Amino acid sequence: MKSLGARLALLLLTAIVLVVISSSFVASLVMRGPRPDMMIEPEARQLAVLAAFAEKDRAMAAAAGLIVAPKPADGPRDEELSRFLVEALLRISSMREAIISRQSTGEMIASLKLSDGSWLVTPMPQHGPPPGGWKILVGWLGLIIIGSVLVSIFAASKIMKPLRLLERAVAEVNPDGTLPHIPETGPGEIRVTAQALNGLSARVKASTESRMRLVAAAGHDLRTPMTRMRLRAEFIQDDEERRKWLADLEELDRIADSAIGLVREEISKDSLERVRLDTAVEEIVEELQAIHMNVKSGELEPALISAGPLAVTRALRNLLINAATHGQSATVTVTHLGNKAVVRIIDTGPGIPEERLNQVFEPFFRIDIARQRSFPGAGLGMAIAHEIVTRFDGEITVRNRQPTGLEQVVSFKSADGKSAN
Repeated sequence: MKSLGARLALLLLTAIVLVVISSSFVASLVMRGPRPDMMIEPEARQLAVLAAFAEKDRAMAAAAGLIVAPKPADGPRDEELSRFLVEALLRISSMREAIISRQSTGEMIASLKLSDGSWLVTPMPQHGPPPGGWKILVGWLGLIIIGSVLVSIFAASKIMKPLRLLERAVAEVNPDGTLPHIPETGPGEIRVTAQALNGLSARVKASTESRMRLVAAAGHDLRTPMTRMRLRAEFIQDDEERRKWLADLEELDRIADSAIGLVREEISKDSLERVRLDTAVEEIVEELQAIHMNVKSGELEPALISAGPLAVTRALRNLLINAATHGQSATVTVTHLGNKAVVRIIDTGPGIPEERLNQVFEPFFRIDIARQRSFPGAGLGMAIAHEIVTRFDGEITVRNRQPTGLEQVVSFKSADGKSAN
């Protein structure tokens, strides 16, 4: 049982059943009645009095309901009880022959031999459970256990309600890290949990908005000194020195723009539309080929997804530019796998060291400083692509190919119901 609710229900059920079994065991001991050797003495006194009365006045005894028979009662003899009764009669009065026999109904009959050879036959009082008592006890236990199961399940569901509220809240986290508002109603524990989650969501939203304002303000404020520096660089007499200054300023521009773009993508709330993934890929390939990038398309199966068209185009463009720039050349295909539309981008570059593959979607990721100088960019393209793809419930993975090259796989849930055969 891996579910916490099932474990709680089992714990409650076990506790209740153990209590019921313990109490039933005690009840069974009580229902058995006292030991025969403890109760036989009073009964022997009573039987001795009845036997003396029957011997003294047989007619009066018969009128009183006493049964005097020529022989003892039928039925198997209970040797132990008979011995206890004889010993008790020996202690009370003169020795008498006595027999206790057990009837088919479970009733015990005592037979005492009188002085004239006849037998006084009288039933023994019952100190044990009534007939069928054990069946009643088992039925009672069954009802208790069934009731315990129902009570345990109900109690566990109540205990688990705040945890299920947490589970639903986590499952509904928005792309910007906030939670939808949770009604603060119900029992005290539920209200406290809802209030805590709503407070957490408000703080996360405020923090995200603050970060966005900070990055946007920093990017904006950098423009003015960078513009002044660019103007001053134009007056540098040495052409090589001027070129270096302008290149550094251009790189600063790209870093500022990419950082602002990444934060915007994290909090973006693009409306969902039906996007032809194969058409978007074909347009991106044509666009990159027009600027002389070594990009080509392979099989492009018609694929329809639900996403933001501009955001998805930007994500795929970033991945293709990354493959064409760092991987020398790129080939892209669109296929179906199950109920998913899959974009696969393959390049012929050197790949990424295996120990660093898990860092590829981190902001400003670079394999080494030498490559940072060799290729333009801020190192945010993959991070932005990952943010966009996951926002639309897609998946993106990167793995090395053998003997060389890198493979980027992007998958979205198909919106047209198509699947691979």
